[in-house]
Amino acid sequence: MPYERILMKHVGLPHSTALETYRADGGYDGAARALRMKPEELVDLVKQANLRGRGGAGFPAGVKWSFLPVGRDVTYLCVNADESEPPTFCNRVLIENDPHLLLEGILIAGYATQTTVAYVYMRGEFMEQFHILQKALDEAYAAGYFGQNILGSGYSLECYIHRGAGAYVCGEETGLIESLEGKRGWPRIKPPFPAVEGLFRKPTVVNNVETLASVAAIFARGAAWFRSMGSERSSGFKLFSISGDCERPGVYEFPFGITVAELLQKVGGAGAKAVQVGGASGTCVPAADFGRRIAFEDLGTGGSIIVFGPGRDMLHVARNFMEFFVEESCGQCTPCRVGNAKLLEGIEQLEQGTCSNAYLRQLLALCETMQIASKCGLGQSSPNAFVSIVNSFPEEILGRTPVLAGGER
Repeated sequence: MPYERILMKHVGLPHSTALETYRADGGYDGAARALRMKPEELVDLVKQANLRGRGGAGFPAGVKWSFLPVGRDVTYLCVNADESEPPTFCNRVLIENDPHLLLEGILIAGYATQTTVAYVYMRGEFMEQFHILQKALDEAYAAGYFGQNILGSGYSLECYIHRGAGAYVCGEETGLIESLEGKRGWPRIKPPFPAVEGLFRKPTVVNNVETLASVAAIFARGAAWFRSMGSERSSGFKLFSISGDCERPGVYEFPFGITVAELLQKVGGAGAKAVQVGGASGTCVPAADFGRRIAFEDLGTGGSIIVFGPGRDMLHVARNFMEFFVEESCGQCTPCRVGNAKLLEGIEQLEQGTCSNAYLRQLLALCETMQIASKCGLGQSSPNAFVSIVNSFPEEILGRTPVLAGGER
């Protein structure tokens, strides 16, 4: 049975960014229904839908909303539109083609969490996308979907778009919050978590673009409809940014639970040697494991899928990723600042054939330390590609290492 596109149904259509186009297809009807419900009922409905965050971590959105303290005076909603995980471009496509889908999701989430102000933190390089979203936001204000007493409900929400300065680490929620406050984008120590002490030290919810777009879809069609798709623990659908050695790269929408092999068949990736699931900080899956499923219970991802053909040098792939992390580490904590540099040095030694097995084992132990001791998700996940490539392609990696003095490879 062919899959009906949900989030991407307007992509490529004429005038898809206009408010009248969005409303002609039922846009904002879900928000109007939501505003007639109690906020706690909205939170429960998102829990029932089992919507998990689409940024990669997969934390249940409704549960995150319920962490907000009772009796709070101010709540902020921060929308993560930084999308700097290479090469991920799902959110960009949504903003370019269907900005009101995101704005409706912001309105619903804002009412559910009783947010007073929402900030869309947008990647600084998204210049055209900024203007598209700002125009859509202006239309939504003029139509009464933002501002004071929205649709006569008594609920008021202000929304602003803030452009970042191009730092990868600001994709981490507390680094994003620090940047929004005008500070250097350094992740905070947690706890306290943003739900308790976030933007301006007030309770804050942070969701990414695709998560909020999915919220709008849920309120348009219902929680049971959403749960009818996907896998047992990963309900619904996901956008995938497909790049690399395939015939049909681009953005695709598939239900969770699709296997790597099925995805490759759809994008023309026959003969692939490996697939990087989850971007530079994700997992490198060799051809022998293409039966694995893309879902939070197996291969979680924020959307990036990189296909590597049979001619790719996997050690060069690992080097490319580690050069990125060395550049993008904020330098705040030692495991990440020093660890990534040491892994890159180890890759250079492997390329030169001067890395012993003993030292490679030390590097893998260093990866474990980084995953445990780094302050934020950058350092915790940056060793993932190195570990998975070394474990999946040992002959290709170790085949470069000669016998050194002392007899050990």
